[in-house]
Amino acid sequence: MIFTAENTLLIGSILLFVSIVVGKTGYRFGVPTLLLFLVVGMIFGSDGLGLQFHNAKEAQFIGMVALSIILFSGGMDTKFREIKPILGPGIVLSTVGVLLTALFTGLFIWWLSGMSWTNIYLPITTSLLLAATMSSTDSASVFAILRSQKMNLKHNLRPMLELESGSNDPMAYMLTIVLTQFIQSAGMGVGAIVASFLIQFIVGAVTGYILGKLAILMLNKLNI
Repeated sequence: MIFTAENTLLIGSILLFVSIVVGKTGYRFGVPTLLLFLVVGMIFGSDGLGLQFHNAKEAQFIGMVALSIILFSGGMDTKFREIKPILGPGIVLSTVGVLLTALFTGLFIWWLSGMSWTNIYLPITTSLLLAATMSSTDSASVFAILRSQKMNLKHNLRPMLELESGSNDPMAYMLTIVLTQFIQSAGMGVGAIVASFLIQFIVGAVTGYILGKLAILMLNKLNI
């Protein structure tokens, strides 16, 4: 199928309609919406109805836009007064927790790939890169489960989970970038790795704070 503007709009509209219907049905029976969305994607994908899409750059762009919308909508619904008491533990979970998850998962993948029955061997750097891509929790599923099921978790667990799931993606993203650079450059020094992390953390935090303040000002002007 040729992906023209008309075909893209038609297919996107059909997928959106099917996803809404499936999501509402799943919500009624208590099935996670994310799982149903994956099923819809499999049905319409190459192994189902045969829709072929092999453009990695466009897929990355669509994924980044979708992730930005998910994080923005989650942040809009999250009240700062609720996450303020658990700000410290939440940040530690979304940074050190993601780092440890990637490390332990990468070591497990590297150990598992060395087994004779796996018929595959992955170097330690590739194993860590694979683990980094899945080290962060999915914010969309966490927000959907916590809010659709109306769970009353004790000891500020609900805002902590929301904060962690909404802020751990930058850490996973930076780990992926650094490991990719490390593999492509045949090794990086510890100083270069630490400098890359600091630059991305500082620049990203400052930029996000400034853009967040500007967004609040613009939304308040629109409300007036």
